[in-house]
Amino acid sequence: MQLNTLEQFEFTGKAKTWSLIAIAIGVISVAIGFATGHVDRTWANLLICAYYFTCVSFAGMMFIAIQYVANAGWATSILRIPSAFTTVIPYAAVILFALIATGLYTHNLYHHWNEEGITDPNSPHFDPIIAGKSGYLNIPFFLIRLALYMFIWGGLAVYLRKLTLKEDLEGGMEYYNTSIKYSAVFCVIFGFTYPLFSFDMMLSVEAHWFSTMFGWYNLAGLWVSGLAAIALTVILLKENGYMPWVNKSHIHNLGLFMFAFSTFWTYLWTAQFLLDWYANIPEETYYFLKRWTPAYKFWFWFNLVINFLTPFLVLMSSDSKRNMKVVKIAAIIIILGHWLDYYLMVMPGSVTEAERGFNHIEIGTFVGFVGLFVFLMLKGLSKAPLLPKNHPYLEESLHHSINNI
Repeated sequence: MQLNTLEQFEFTGKAKTWSLIAIAIGVISVAIGFATGHVDRTWANLLICAYYFTCVSFAGMMFIAIQYVANAGWATSILRIPSAFTTVIPYAAVILFALIATGLYTHNLYHHWNEEGITDPNSPHFDPIIAGKSGYLNIPFFLIRLALYMFIWGGLAVYLRKLTLKEDLEGGMEYYNTSIKYSAVFCVIFGFTYPLFSFDMMLSVEAHWFSTMFGWYNLAGLWVSGLAAIALTVILLKENGYMPWVNKSHIHNLGLFMFAFSTFWTYLWTAQFLLDWYANIPEETYYFLKRWTPAYKFWFWFNLVINFLTPFLVLMSSDSKRNMKVVKIAAIIIILGHWLDYYLMVMPGSVTEAERGFNHIEIGTFVGFVGLFVFLMLKGLSKAPLLPKNHPYLEESLHHSINNI
């Protein structure tokens, strides 16, 4: 097969049009949510989707860093896809920070620790547990931490992409070896600080509750949803005539990782649930009791079905992992499933019983953020050739083959 090493994605036509339509749907849905008085519900949906949007963007950086640190060759020919994810990071960081800062100062986000008078002993709203955590859970320190996370992670991601693009122009091993070093630095920093980030963004929605598994549980969710987004993007590009070098073995590896880390996510979900159930500590069990109310109980268990049982059964066989249509369906299920997972983290602690459920606000906000991610990611993808032509493992990736056992 004659390869065009300068093949470049053109961001035109239906992809651009539909992504812009999706963004418009999101903006209209959010505006209707605020206009109709569903303020807390709209803010909660913005938090869910902005967090998810940011996590998938950083999952691209995590994917690249792991490939470099592991000296893995199989994924080299698809690395421009997660690299395009990293071009979304600056936008995701600004949107998330602006959203959180506004929501905190208007008291529309993080009611459990951000309510007026909650740390004042003379206030009727005083909460001694939250007052004891006020050294950590206060607005200035909260925003400083968020800014530092975004700046450090985002800076490393932007620099690594620059290195890979310079490697395209100049070749040699210098940029590749430097990329390994910065990837290792990112893995260490991200691995230690991401749990703290998830504590801030998701756990502090219900600040009485705590879980030692929560950070790793969120990291597993970020990773498997990022893998699903990468796999879906690769398959859709191939179906539209791009990336002819992608073969069944590449799809098999992506399907294998989705299968494996859906199982890992389930292990952490189960461990977190069983620890709280077995300990029977009121501060911990209350979190799950709220999710066993009639409004959420079905979705609580459906979360396990859609994020574990479905991808587990769909991707169990080797043949299914090599089938692009099957892997595409599994990727879509996982992406939707982890939105539901984030929904269950945020909604029960953010809205009243009257606001619970699904309507145009949930659907429209999610569609809008998907459209924004697709628009920014494909715009970034169009800025560089689809093949990293001077990567030392390119030939290994182009000839990647796994026997179908």
